[in-house]
Parts: sequence; structure tokens; C-alpha cells
Amino acid sequence: MATSVLVVDDDPVFRALAGRVLANGGLTVVGEADSVAAARAAAARLEPSAVLVDVGLPDGDGFTLARELTALPWHPRVVLTSVDGDAGSAEEVASTGARAFVPKADIPGAPLAQLLAAD
Repeated sequence: MATSVLVVDDDPVFRALAGRVLANGGLTVVGEADSVAAARAAAARLEPSAVLVDVGLPDGDGFTLARELTALPWHPRVVLTSVDGDAGSAEEVASTGARAFVPKADIPGAPLAQLLAAD
């Protein structure tokens, strides 16, 4: 079964780019969200197996959202991203339950399929 991914970012251009990168990696983008509130609703509706989350969202931060997502009953895998490559320490990222932090500039070459796919 293909990995279903929800992309959470307030930039529609980045969401489109991320969608192409994920699809090229064999993942299926099942939805997009542009805020924490929209991400919560989409995750509840879609139950994605993985979520790509921007750290900076207009109505909250991606670290808190990642903690909420990884605590959901189906435990989606989460990867955090940001234009700021130093947005969070390794400890902060690990404390969210996220699998990794990938700077946005590195997304095209990042091993997203491996990071977001099931073990």
C-alpha cells in the first residue's frame, strides 16, 4: 500500500513542489493544509500515514502540531521543514516525535520516501 501524505504549509508554491517531489518518490499526496487548524481537520478526515509539516504556520507552530499528529491513534510519521535550516535543534525535533527535520532548500534531494514510509 502506498504511503499517504498530508502536506502542511502556508505557501501554495511550496505545497505544489513538495507534492511533485513526494509523488516522484512513490508517495501519494492525499491532502494539503495551509494552517494548524486546517491540518488538524484534514488529518482527522484523511488519516494520512505521514505528514510533511512546515515549522512556521500562520496560526501556530509546526513543532506543536507535530506532537499532536504523532500522538494520533494511527501514529502518522512526521517530517518537519522550514526555510530556516536552524529552525529547531535535534532535541526539539526529536521531542515532537517527528522522524526528521529537512530544510526546504534540501527537499528536492532529501530521502523523503524513506523518512515518511513505514519501517
